[in-house]
Amino acid sequence: MDAAKRKITPWQLRSRTLELGRRTLVMGIVNLTPDSFSDGGAFLDPESAVAHALELLDEGADILDLGAESTRPGSRAGSSAASGFAPRVSAEQEQARLLPVLEGILRARPQAVVSIDTYKAATARAALRAGAEIVNDVSGFTWDEEMVSVCARAGCGPAGIPSPAGIPGVVLMHTRGRPDEWSAQPPIAFGELLAAVRDGLAASLRLATAEGIPPEAIVLDPGFGFGKRFEENYALLARQAELLALGRPLLAGVSRKSFLGRTLAQLHGGSDAPVEARETASVAAQVAAILHGASIVRVHAVRPAVEAARIADAVLAASPLSEKSAT
Repeated sequence: MDAAKRKITPWQLRSRTLELGRRTLVMGIVNLTPDSFSDGGAFLDPESAVAHALELLDEGADILDLGAESTRPGSRAGSSAASGFAPRVSAEQEQARLLPVLEGILRARPQAVVSIDTYKAATARAALRAGAEIVNDVSGFTWDEEMVSVCARAGCGPAGIPSPAGIPGVVLMHTRGRPDEWSAQPPIAFGELLAAVRDGLAASLRLATAEGIPPEAIVLDPGFGFGKRFEENYALLARQAELLALGRPLLAGVSRKSFLGRTLAQLHGGSDAPVEARETASVAAQVAAILHGASIVRVHAVRPAVEAARIADAVLAASPLSEKSAT
């Protein structure tokens, strides 16, 4: 069974190590944007964002993922001023949204594990200084050439002297093109999809390790919805466990994605199910992701994800081929 390939693996963060694979970890999403596809604008005020983050922790989130720029289809995320097509959210704007919330969370819960969802090196640098443990880069270190060095050098102070906090954990996602290009991308053949994702993740992994980021700090994300057409996401999910051959644990972000809404269209009068009607589908997709090798699920609604993960983990534990020891 593909699910049995998930292994117990340590994930090295800045100041601690998380165990992946014995049970699924739940990463709770905190969107600090006015235009997120899911809950844009709901938590723009820092106080409400911090309160929401603390609620997610109370519901069982193991990690919080803070994001301050939408990467929804059609957005200008990933573009650069040098190309003449600057991103809608500058690094300064992104940090103005992120840092007060990050600092507020850590004041209230100093032991919280906080991830920063950004592809901008300047934002990652500022967030790491403020106490973030993880950098979650949807571009897999490809949209900002300085990002990999920022993460690799986070463990050194002035003149290369090691600092108390080391290299962050990193999540490297596969993205096919940039959000403003997705609608015009041609479909990819079924047999080529997994190879494209695998090769892209392998390239990001090589880039990270060549710069000095240890493999133990890296988790890989197939990038559901990121440059994949609706049906392609199901093909990727069905074969996700094959990506474990790259040697690193997997994170799956399927929560409320548009491909789920498209599948539910017949139940909604022929139109894609709206975001608020995708929660049950999200839980189903999260369970599928766990059974196909994901060690972490990134979700909007934490409590149902925690409960579903417990059931999926019990299925994995009952498998006669399940991994019983650290590797």
